Amino acid sequence: MEHEDVIIGLEIHCQLNTKSKLFCGCSTDFRDDEPNTHTCPVCLGLPGSMPVVNKKVIEFAMRVAKALNCTVLEECDFSRKNYFYPDLNKAYQITQYDRPLAEWGKLMIEGEDGERDIRITRIHVEEDPGRSVHMGTTDRGKYTLIDYNRAGIPLIEIVTEPDLKSPKEARRFLNKLRATLEYLNVFDSEKEGSLRVDANISLKGSGRVEVKNISSYKGVEKALTFEITRQRNVIRRGQVVARETRHFLEARGVTTSSRSKEEENDYRYFPEPDLLPMQVSDWVDGISLPELPDARRERFMQQYSCSLEHARTLTGGLKLAEFYEEVAKTDAGLAATWTADYLLGELNYRDFSIDAMPPAHFIDLITLLKSDTITDKSGVEILRTILDQVKTGEKPEMPTKIVGRLGLAKTGGDEISGMVREVIAENPQPVADYHAGKGPALNFLVGQVMKKCRGRADPGHLNVLLREELDKLQGVE
Repeated sequence: MEHEDVIIGLEIHCQLNTKSKLFCGCSTDFRDDEPNTHTCPVCLGLPGSMPVVNKKVIEFAMRVAKALNCTVLEECDFSRKNYFYPDLNKAYQITQYDRPLAEWGKLMIEGEDGERDIRITRIHVEEDPGRSVHMGTTDRGKYTLIDYNRAGIPLIEIVTEPDLKSPKEARRFLNKLRATLEYLNVFDSEKEGSLRVDANISLKGSGRVEVKNISSYKGVEKALTFEITRQRNVIRRGQVVARETRHFLEARGVTTSSRSKEEENDYRYFPEPDLLPMQVSDWVDGISLPELPDARRERFMQQYSCSLEHARTLTGGLKLAEFYEEVAKTDAGLAATWTADYLLGELNYRDFSIDAMPPAHFIDLITLLKSDTITDKSGVEILRTILDQVKTGEKPEMPTKIVGRLGLAKTGGDEISGMVREVIAENPQPVADYHAGKGPALNFLVGQVMKKCRGRADPGHLNVLLREELDKLQGVE
């Protein structure tokens, strides 16, 4: 897709992984509990209740600001953002407006034209509203229920400059941001609703459209791809792209018009009278950051001799990076290849996280590969066997046991030589083609031997054996 005229900016809402809410002591661990059981007068917005800022939220937000190279303002404050919606119990949201916590940072991504910085406009702290549960379909809802367990959950909103040039870049930015937040230990991406995205997108010279409340990384790429195509078609028909807010229907992969775009003055912002301004910029020097994705990527390249591509993949998530460091003790090179190229592919196919693979099992697999006990094909079969056992709830077997049970140990010697002679005898036409100088015939014969031995032989060794046997038939020494 052409991207020269595409302009994308993101507004990312991330739930901070604190134990209590932003302005009260209610627990944030509500996902397995009944609706409306994690509430109090403050997060319900009852008259006379007074909010008190959770210090840990501000510490977490400043940790993010420092990691994203932002400037923390000398003084920031909270405002009331007024609008009516059923899940907004107070009819206003406490957020930060003209004096946010931090401004002007950057995050480096692998862009369409190489690595470059995406500018961060601002980071501010705000409370999450409640949750609307629509009963029935989107088009024909019967009624709506409201759950206020989520009301008051601490959020940071990270706003980018319109620096992104394509849907793929937007997804890469979100993946890099997610990894950074996980490394900082302020965010749990596996919690439902932990990240929501509003995407602003326009083509040069056309009106800006906001796509609201996209709840997945894949969804952002799909929504932007659809919206770019829709806007191009509007322009081709000689029409004007309307400035509006749209919603992404993930099940259908389309955006639909919601309402005309609000202006800031529609929200009637004014300072929150129950909360004093905060002066926290002097905290920055005392915040120590852990090793972040870019630093760990460089270390993996130095310490483990990983390629740039493997290092970038293996540091794309904290749990993945920690998993690799544990299994790299066996053989760093093999572990990098098998984690990045084989294991992740099998996990993604099953929609599993890295937690599905026990490190001890993977170490055993790498040991079998390193000792030349099994072939790569057998290694993949062992991976799939383990993950299929995990999927069905069985206790996964150790690779060594699977090799014995399924007979996957690499074959050789007289056994493989016998199979080579059998394949030559069973395939006279490919043998004749080989003798006539047709190269693909040899690959076909290698494949037949591999099928006969169920992938337990080394293809390179087979290649040599077959050439020797075929040349003997012609009397070539």
